[in-house]
Amino acid sequence: MSIKRLFALALTAALLFALGTGAAAAAAAAAADFPTKPIRIINYVAPGGIMDITTRKFTEIAAKYTKAVFVVENRTGAGGLVGMEYVLSQPADGYTIFAPTGSVVIQVVSTKSNVDKYIWGFDWVSMLMMDPECIITNSKLKINTWEDVVADAKAKGGKQIWVGPSTGGNDHLMAMKVWDKADISAVWIPFESGPAAMAALMGGQGVAYVGNPADIMGRPDLKIAAVSSSARLPQFPDAPTFKELGIAGLDEESMWRGFCVKKGTPPEAVKWLQDLVEKVAADPEWRKFFEDQGIEVVSYTTEKFTSLVKKDLEDALKYFTQFGIL
Repeated sequence: MSIKRLFALALTAALLFALGTGAAAAAAAAAADFPTKPIRIINYVAPGGIMDITTRKFTEIAAKYTKAVFVVENRTGAGGLVGMEYVLSQPADGYTIFAPTGSVVIQVVSTKSNVDKYIWGFDWVSMLMMDPECIITNSKLKINTWEDVVADAKAKGGKQIWVGPSTGGNDHLMAMKVWDKADISAVWIPFESGPAAMAALMGGQGVAYVGNPADIMGRPDLKIAAVSSSARLPQFPDAPTFKELGIAGLDEESMWRGFCVKKGTPPEAVKWLQDLVEKVAADPEWRKFFEDQGIEVVSYTTEKFTSLVKKDLEDALKYFTQFGIL
């Protein structure tokens, strides 16, 4: 091979090395600089909703650990699909985060929406917390213990009324699981919101409400007849678990809350968010705010979060088919 040819090859190799080194340096610099502009968190609930409160509390606590600027936006409608559609329409750059709850995943199934798009079009980055599902009754009514509910359901032969927010959501799915495991049947009456459904329960329009432990706070007439937890919650020591009541398979049902991003978001942006969530999850103020409500604070990352989303999808498909929703 000629000296000229060898020189040309050496020069080409040097240029390629320089380009590669430069690209790697640029990528490293981008990762180190992220974020360089405000990050938007998109809520699917209206201002004042539990996920709205959660995201705004998150940005408050996160300010202790980062100088990043967060902007919380509310894009409501279609049980979360409007918010998801918006996030999917934005660049996959880490600057637009969706704030889902378990109910959003369930709604995708119950409305027969495109699972590949609305579920697997996202990377499920960080789960923030798990809020135990529970059965709530009106202590002023004759039927208010779990034993009362079961006896009344069997006596009414499927005409007992349960109330909750919306049809085809997480709480509706929980009701179906309970009916199946307890071998009872009832009628689900949906309301526009959780507070509206609880008002109906307090007015005697139903026997049971499906919600979360904090729902009884500030509502002295309401009580927890059964809670989905492996042990009694210290914050609600009078609330029996399903296991105590002889109902198996309902120890880990919850309304989770977390963050996801459009698939294809750079790994450095995902890692940055996960690291921040971990710091916030360990913050005493954050933990107290939610643990006082009986909520388990977590910081599950992609693998575990995704596995829980898959389980929710499987459960929704199974029970919505079994009870004729699909």
